[in-house]
Amino acid sequence: MSSMQERVAGLVVPEFSALSMEHRRGDGENVPVAVPASLDSAKSYVPGDTLTHLGTLRGRTEAPPPLPEWDSKLDQSLVQQSGLSRESVRQYLHLRPDQSVLILHAKVAQKSYGNEKRFFCPPPCVYLSGLGWKLRQDRLKASGLGDSCCQLLGYMGLDNTGSAQVDTFKLTFEDQPGGKKFACAKALYISDADKRKHFRLVLKLFLGNGQEIGSFYSRLIKVISKPSQKKQSMKNADLCISSGSKVSLFNRLRSQTVSTRYLAVEGGAFVASARQWTAFTVTLVDEQQSEQGEYSLREGYICYGCVLQLVCTVTGVALPPMVIRKVNKQQAILDVDEPVSQLHKCAFHLKGSNKMYLCLSNDKIIQFQADPCQKDPSRELLNDGSCWTIIGTETVDYTFSQSLVCLQTSVTPIPVVSGLELNGGGHVAMLEIHGENFGPHLKVWFGDVEAETMFRTPKSMLCVVPDVSVFSGEWRWLRRAITVPLSLVRLDGLIYSSTFSFTYTPEHTPTPQPKAAPVCPADSDSLLDSIHQEFTRTNFHFFMQS
Repeated sequence: MSSMQERVAGLVVPEFSALSMEHRRGDGENVPVAVPASLDSAKSYVPGDTLTHLGTLRGRTEAPPPLPEWDSKLDQSLVQQSGLSRESVRQYLHLRPDQSVLILHAKVAQKSYGNEKRFFCPPPCVYLSGLGWKLRQDRLKASGLGDSCCQLLGYMGLDNTGSAQVDTFKLTFEDQPGGKKFACAKALYISDADKRKHFRLVLKLFLGNGQEIGSFYSRLIKVISKPSQKKQSMKNADLCISSGSKVSLFNRLRSQTVSTRYLAVEGGAFVASARQWTAFTVTLVDEQQSEQGEYSLREGYICYGCVLQLVCTVTGVALPPMVIRKVNKQQAILDVDEPVSQLHKCAFHLKGSNKMYLCLSNDKIIQFQADPCQKDPSRELLNDGSCWTIIGTETVDYTFSQSLVCLQTSVTPIPVVSGLELNGGGHVAMLEIHGENFGPHLKVWFGDVEAETMFRTPKSMLCVVPDVSVFSGEWRWLRRAITVPLSLVRLDGLIYSSTFSFTYTPEHTPTPQPKAAPVCPADSDSLLDSIHQEFTRTNFHFFMQS
């Protein structure tokens, strides 16, 4: 018996042999992408096809960076905690009182030399969202704590520096529409005494009474001495900007920090903000416009002279297609086609216009018409407001829920699920979970049902797939698929939601009654034949929902 594994869209797709797989099929909906076990027969899902078994609920496709692993000594305190009931988890799934921590930061940071302080630009930002923050605060107030004890405090600094509290930046959270809280660390820098080539930011959250909520880490940030003025090659791919990545744009008049303005989206409109910045997805587009007025996207590195489009990662609002130009001494250079590098000065010519460039005027975004350069026809004269600095950005999102328990311990490190692998079938289906920060203190839940979970390594866990009868009896007669979210629950009741789901798919037709087995010689392969028939009647798929 042999099996083969192929990786598709970040998931491991097993190709089972006839002896290793036995499961049930069914119908479903809302599946934009379907990947059968055999890639040769891949096709898009249409109503009536079999549904896939694994999927994502939200768009996160890559895991945040590894955090400090769970301290095994704390398992002893957690094991005494009572588990959650199905009813309490069902209530959580209905209300979704999650607490989300979103950290936005640049991919690179300039090193400061001597007494200078080159503050990170754009400054790292923190967004807190989710109903769980308010519910948590209301519960603390109901327990008799004052407003000052329930207040949320945050500090951000560099990781593993051994620095004192004075080297961290105290965050001031301000309320935003939709129940969000926002803060940014405007005075962070890395000195030349720090010899690291990469580092992470660490956000520490506390309550006013000193109780720690947790420590949340950014992705790796590359340290550079200054923006490279040399022509970039693909050997320095980590400094190049690729199509589909996220970037930030800012404008700084006469190199003055106080005059820095960031391209942002507020109220559905593009603005030049002095306090908040927006991450944009930068994508190469084909220069040929379709008959419907649309542009097709393409992959590759962003090079000067290419046509690109900037799309807000939060609202989806987009600027029209533009041609990116290199800027030198406030002049747009028209005959350069080298790759765009981190912290390069650039300008954005609106495609099809008469020398019109993206420009800011105070807090407004306008168009500026460049003048031709009399000395050099390959250059165009710009103003201060149309010269932008481009830099790649990263986003890391952590989600947890303290709504069902009253915790005195930290919620971190937060486990993150990055992939699923289904093994076996029938009554003994096993699901292998890949990710980060796993430990023996975690259990896998399928919807409101706890699964038997086995810890393997900090990056791998196994669990037994619960029988579908716990969700709906007589499932072989059911005419709809049952999709349940996958969550990880700590022994003390802390819930970590994931971006993945599991779908039970019923039979299209009732299972035929077994017939009397024919008389076969002792050396017959009738058992293998019956398993093979069951295998061909069964179908497994994997999918990723956008």
